[in-house]
Amino acid sequence: MVFQNDILAGSSGGSSASSVYKIDQSIRFNKNDSAYMLRTPSSAGSGTAWTISFWFKLGETTPTDIRAFLAVDGATNSANRFRIGINDSSLSGVGSDGQLFVTAHGTSLMYTNRVFRDPSAWTHVVYTWDSANAVASERQRLYINGVRETSFQTSTNPTASQVIGWNTANRTSIGASYGVSSGTVIFYADSYMAEIHNLDGYSYDPSYFGLFNENGIWIPKEYSGSYGSNGFKIDGRDSADLADDESGNGNDFTTSGLASHDQVADSPTNNFAIYNVLDNYVQGATFSNGNLERTRSASNRSATMSNLGMNSGKWYCEIYIASHFQATTMLGVQGYRTDAEPEWSGNGVTNQGVGYYMSNGQKYINGSGSAYGNTYAVGDIIGIALDLDNEFVYFSKNGTFQDSGDPTSGASGTGGIDIVTSPANTETGYWFFAVGDGSGNIGSRSSIINFGQEGTFAGNVTAGGNSDGNGIGNFKYSVPSGYLALCTKNLGS
Repeated sequence: MVFQNDILAGSSGGSSASSVYKIDQSIRFNKNDSAYMLRTPSSAGSGTAWTISFWFKLGETTPTDIRAFLAVDGATNSANRFRIGINDSSLSGVGSDGQLFVTAHGTSLMYTNRVFRDPSAWTHVVYTWDSANAVASERQRLYINGVRETSFQTSTNPTASQVIGWNTANRTSIGASYGVSSGTVIFYADSYMAEIHNLDGYSYDPSYFGLFNENGIWIPKEYSGSYGSNGFKIDGRDSADLADDESGNGNDFTTSGLASHDQVADSPTNNFAIYNVLDNYVQGATFSNGNLERTRSASNRSATMSNLGMNSGKWYCEIYIASHFQATTMLGVQGYRTDAEPEWSGNGVTNQGVGYYMSNGQKYINGSGSAYGNTYAVGDIIGIALDLDNEFVYFSKNGTFQDSGDPTSGASGTGGIDIVTSPANTETGYWFFAVGDGSGNIGSRSSIINFGQEGTFAGNVTAGGNSDGNGIGNFKYSVPSGYLALCTKNLGS
C-alpha cells in the first residue's frame, strides 16, 4: 500500500523537476491477449559486445509461469537460446519466484537474490554483454535503477569472447518467449514495458540511459548514441505501429495480441494508479490489462482499492462495467484502516467509506443506504469525483452527475455526498478509489478502471480525449474543473 507522496518516485516512476527527458507512454503486454513482438534479424550482429536497456512495471503478482521480457529462440539449436525475465521457480527449478534472471542455451548466467514483486513500481534494467573483456567478472553486468547488481543466487562468468543467443539471426521476441520443447509462444511478460533498447556492438553502463536527480532518484534520460546494425529502440510512440523501430535502423518487429489501446500513458516519468492487487481483501479477484481490469467469480464479499491514496486535493477517475451476472457492484471511495479489521468488512465500500450501488442506485455511507441516483449496468461508465478540500464525493453515470451534483460547487457541496460522516479516514487520513462486490452465488463480473492512463477501457469504448486541468489523462467524459488524474505528476513526485 502506498501512503506518502514522497515514496512514489524513483523506481515507482516519479519524476522531479530536474528531469529533462519525458517518456510519454509505455506498451502494455497483457497475458490474456497473448501479447508479444517478434523479429528475425537477417544476419547476426556482434556476439561479444551489446547492451539491453528497458523499463518494466509488473502486471500479475501470482504468475503461473516465467515472465520473459526479451528472448531469442534458436529453434533446434539450443546454443542460440536466450532469455531475460522474472522467475517462476516451479517451472525453472531454480531459486525463488520473482527473481530477475538471465539464461542462455540452458545455462543460468545469473539469478538475483532479491525478488521483484511490486506491481506499482517502474524498474530500469540494463544488461551489458562484454565477453571480450579480460576480466572474467566484467564480461556480463546487470544494473537495476542505475546501480550494479552484485548479489546473486547464481552467477556464471562468460568464457573469453563467448557468444550466446542474443543479437544473432534467430527469432527474437519482446514480451514473451518460445518454449524450449514446445516451439510455441509461452512465458508472457504480462507487464508494461518502456524504452526498449538493443545496442549492437556497444557495452554500455546505465549512465547512457538515466541519471540520479538531486534527490538521489534514478530517472530516465534520452539515449543519443549509436545502435549498430542490429540495434533497435522500441518505445510504442505510434499507437498504430507499436513495434516500430525508432533507432533509425528500420529493425521493426511485428506484433501479436497487441492493439492501439495497449499504448498506455503510464510511464517511468509519470506513474499512474492501478488496482491495489496486494490488498488483503481481494479474495477471489483476478486482475488483467495492467491491473486495470478486475474480475470476480467467487461468492464471498470482496473489494479492491486504488494503490495510490489521497489526503487532500480533488481527484477523478472512471470505471467501466464490463460484465455482470447480478447487479451487486458498489463503486466509491474508501478509507484505510491500520487495525486488524479488513478494510472491506461489509458489502463493498459501505462499512468504512461511501459507495454508489449498482442494483438500486442508492448511496451507502457506513453500511446505510438511501436514495441517490440511477441504477447502472453493463456498458455504463461511472465517474467518481473526490473533493478532499471540501470533503464531498460525487458520482456520474455516463457523464451526468447524479442527484444534480455539481463537483465544482466547493464548500456548498451541491448534490455531493458528505464524507465527513464516514469514519473511514480517522486513522490515516487517506482515501482511495474503490470497487466492491456483495456475497452470494452471483457469477462472474468485471470492471475496468481508468485513472487517466488508457481511455478506451481495453478497447471497449472510443476514448473521449478529455484531460484534466494539467493536460494529463484521457477520460471518456469531461473532467470537472479543478479535478486531477491520479498519477505521480499530479501528486507532486
